[in-house]
Amino acid sequence: MERIYVDHAATSPLHPNVIKTMLSVMENEFGNPSSIHSFGREARRLVDEAREVLANSIHASEKEIIFTSGGSEADNLALIGICEAYKEKGRHIITTSIEHHAVLHTCEQLEKRGYEVTYLPVDNTGVISVTDLKRALRNDTIVVSIMYGNNEVGTIQPIKEIGQLLEHHQAKFHTDAVQVYGIEKIDVNELKVDLLSVSAHKINGPKGIGFLYVRDGIQLVPAIFGGEQERKRRAGTENVAAIAGFKEAVLIAQRELDKRRIQYQSYKKLIRDYFQKEEINYHINGKCEQTLPHIMNISFSGINVEAMLVNLDLAGVAASSGSACTAGSIEPSHVLVAMFGNESERIHTSIRFSFGLMNTREQIEQLAKIVAIIVKRLMR
Repeated sequence: MERIYVDHAATSPLHPNVIKTMLSVMENEFGNPSSIHSFGREARRLVDEAREVLANSIHASEKEIIFTSGGSEADNLALIGICEAYKEKGRHIITTSIEHHAVLHTCEQLEKRGYEVTYLPVDNTGVISVTDLKRALRNDTIVVSIMYGNNEVGTIQPIKEIGQLLEHHQAKFHTDAVQVYGIEKIDVNELKVDLLSVSAHKINGPKGIGFLYVRDGIQLVPAIFGGEQERKRRAGTENVAAIAGFKEAVLIAQRELDKRRIQYQSYKKLIRDYFQKEEINYHINGKCEQTLPHIMNISFSGINVEAMLVNLDLAGVAASSGSACTAGSIEPSHVLVAMFGNESERIHTSIRFSFGLMNTREQIEQLAKIVAIIVKRLMR
């Protein structure tokens, strides 16, 4: 039985070229980038080259990139770092009800420290209202954190419009772009974002490495203290092998960006067409347009999500009921609750399929057939 992995929004397999790059670095470049001898200088060169590639990928400068252990640390550093740096100007934060838990739980911690948080609602497609954001803005608002693309339903927020709204406000604008990076083109200057979080393992890079973009001139209180790495913003010896692997993953993603988007969109159409042909009763959660091409969240009316996932797993299909960080939880997805309410059937009947490296058209055709068979069996 061929196993089909369609949970790339949770994590993605390492690209073969990334593995080769990392192995080479681990075998040959063990120096500490902070050392001044030749071994250290070679390691530093690898880090600097990677930083340049990452900066160019979002139209930033090298000094605006801070390496982190991943998206969660980047989100934490952005929110706590800004709040601590600008607390004399206010203690009000604005975010959304559908953020990743790396943002939501950080905001909960900040509330315990005396900050006030406004959680913006979303409509039934998962989009916030810019008008609601405008109404929520106050003179003491110091940070607005709105995720770029949702990890569960794929909805893309109006980031450019929000950036324009905040351009002349004191609030710093942070966006969690973990699911968007490597899928959509990003220009931080065009979007007018001040901080942006990214993780490597969503784009076929290694786990345990990411970055936070921080616009030049913005103050940030560090969360980790020690050495003077990352311009004194994030202490700790750099993970050179992971950073080199991250660079390779970004170069590949940038080259294949347009091709992948078209490919993933064709997979969505294939699944929809097959379900229609088989008369499967389903609903797409989120928008059909203005959504991330690799994420497809589907509700199957009358189907229990846990039974569905077990049957899919037995058939060799790896999918998800939502965020990997809440997998195994009996609680319904906070994203779907925000979109449809606590009483909606959809919060108990929805499955997320997310596409990526090594998925083929033949696999997706087989996926559609397997899902249709299971849905019909469970309905009986």
